[in-house]
Amino acid sequence: MMDERDLKEYEDNIRLVQAPKLNNKYKYIQGKQITDHGTGTRVYDFNGARLPSVTTILGATKNQEFIKKWKAKVGEAEADRIKNLSSKRGTSMHKFLESYIQGIGYDDLTGVGQEARPMADKIIEVGLTPVSEYYGSEIMLHYPGLYAGSTDLVCLHNDMESIVDFKQSNRPKKEEWIDDYFLQIAAYAMAHDYVYGSKIRQGVIMVCTPDLYYQEFKIQDADLKNYKHKFLKRLDMYHELQFDEKERVKFDAKEFEKRLK
Repeated sequence: MMDERDLKEYEDNIRLVQAPKLNNKYKYIQGKQITDHGTGTRVYDFNGARLPSVTTILGATKNQEFIKKWKAKVGEAEADRIKNLSSKRGTSMHKFLESYIQGIGYDDLTGVGQEARPMADKIIEVGLTPVSEYYGSEIMLHYPGLYAGSTDLVCLHNDMESIVDFKQSNRPKKEEWIDDYFLQIAAYAMAHDYVYGSKIRQGVIMVCTPDLYYQEFKIQDADLKNYKHKFLKRLDMYHELQFDEKERVKFDAKEFEKRLK
């Protein structure tokens, strides 16, 4: 936790950072996020079509071995406590960042909020400096008939149209641990390009820990395209898990990948 002097120093620094300007280049379609009563999972409704979320797809096809071992080590109760705290802190951090980008007032005076605020400030101070303009904040994206999700920021980052995701973490990340973060970015980029005719070239993941250790991970061009192919394989796997042959969504991953070439 930061003391009052440290917090004031951060606040003074943030005031010097110019918030990115809004560019209404893309006219975003607004969907509705709902919980499917049959499965209890998050889905998005776009014009009456219910689409699985990107996080649901990745969660259902993820190797759960590491998580099982971690829960066995710390115990179910402690694992739930850490998960819930991280979720609340991440939600608060995102709200601080969203309010800053959109230029609206927001504060969170809870203990979690006071921990999340300096984390958001750190991302603003370091991560958002290369962002000259933004097209949308907390935007719902969808690939018609296949999937949907919400991305934190679509912007111009170092003069490249980019998808940005903000993450809180209890400890520093290694790149080999965050494959699903890259897959998430790739899915959003693919959906944005298809629906809005854009050419997203870059994905940026901005991570901050409670002790204000900032990390940034990027994927661009060929690497981003590679992760699009990887996501399509996970999407195909998801359909295999969710539907039998009679009900299965008509999705041919190989045919779809040809469109990316």
